[in-house]
Amino acid sequence: MKYHVITLGCQMNLSDSERVISVLDEAGYEWTDNEEEAGLIGILACSVRQKAIDKVYSRIHKWNKWKDHKNLVTFISGCILPNDHEKFLKLFDITFQMKDLPKLPEMISRYGVTTPAQLKIGIDPHNENIERFWNVKPSYQSNYEAFIPIQNGCDKFCSFCAVPYTRGREVSRPSKDILAELALLVAQGFKSITLLGQNVNSYGLDKKGEEVTFPELLRQIGEMGKRLKKEFWVYFTSPHPRDMTDEVIEVIAQYPVLAKQIHLPMQSGDDKVLIRMNRKHNMGKYRDIVHSIRRLIPEATLFTDIIVGFTGETEEQFENTRRAMEEFKFNMSYTAMYSPRPGATSHRWDDDVSQDEKKRRLHVLTEELRKYNVPYNKSLVDKTLRVLVRGADRKEGYLSSLTEGKLIVRFASNNKDLIGQFADVKVVSASDFSLEGELVKVKEAVTQ
Repeated sequence: MKYHVITLGCQMNLSDSERVISVLDEAGYEWTDNEEEAGLIGILACSVRQKAIDKVYSRIHKWNKWKDHKNLVTFISGCILPNDHEKFLKLFDITFQMKDLPKLPEMISRYGVTTPAQLKIGIDPHNENIERFWNVKPSYQSNYEAFIPIQNGCDKFCSFCAVPYTRGREVSRPSKDILAELALLVAQGFKSITLLGQNVNSYGLDKKGEEVTFPELLRQIGEMGKRLKKEFWVYFTSPHPRDMTDEVIEVIAQYPVLAKQIHLPMQSGDDKVLIRMNRKHNMGKYRDIVHSIRRLIPEATLFTDIIVGFTGETEEQFENTRRAMEEFKFNMSYTAMYSPRPGATSHRWDDDVSQDEKKRRLHVLTEELRKYNVPYNKSLVDKTLRVLVRGADRKEGYLSSLTEGKLIVRFASNNKDLIGQFADVKVVSASDFSLEGELVKVKEAVTQ
């Protein structure tokens, strides 16, 4: 039987999908890029944004119509709120939590083409048996970039966030397994590896005395890099300001394989909004972290997440967020308009900022980001940067790459053999969100 899987949401869902594909391939199913010829279709959903859930309904209604003239089994998993989960039970043949992925072939066999049925597995807040999922070997979708889940769930309960209700409480993966997977990836030639978790810098805190802390995990990875003597970059996402310490920043500064790029979600630049968001940090704490990053890793790029139009956000409070962007001069901000999610605490509160006002505030912050990106990017002109080539650029005859700090650099070349390789590129021009350069050299024996 041919199968097709659609992935929505964040990098964690993308990582999960690699394990889903691995399980289905091992069970003898055959991947197809064309969902219309598949007899088994799955979707990894995301309840964090309403737009992603709307896409699920659009797809499943179409697929269920196909059942009028073909045998088809549908399944859904991913990051799903209990409220959405209950609705999906009536629409999909199989629903399951990701921790139960190893059982998926059995579910399909039992509830297959001739007698599809619903498997009613509820959301487990304690993430029991999650290690069975982690032990599934992923089917990596790239030969140079990979994700390694180090943790699942979240204990922070931010008032706007659905994750504690979709993925349960924090559970840390054994560090020996993380390090083993990393060593295997490096041996196979992977160049960019991202550690994933809902709150990576609280890694190990659920297993005090039994597991290493996050800075110690990073230190062991750094030491591995020194031993292996191979060039690779290790990233992590997402940390929480409450648990971000100088020790983490000091370790990153010490080891070349720990990428000099930090994603530090701010969400708002106003202390009162942060309290309503239940973020458990204030702008003073956030400011101290940024100062430590600038002091200890001055070359690091800084990314963030921001929500505009959160319940009750006044114009003055929004202005504080704009001022924070002006102060910190982020290299990138993933800014989203607030949308209530059923199950999250803030869903009970009035969504009292109009959609038009949210759009305006989003536009203001986008322009603010652009204002500081341009001079930073122009400061890189005439410098030679190390990049990882990722694929063809939208500009014909060019390839696209990322610096260690995840800045986009395009350069003229039609040589597809460069993809997945490190190269040196001299920057010749800069715009607000990208750089253009000339190829200098490539580490491997590949010529332009």
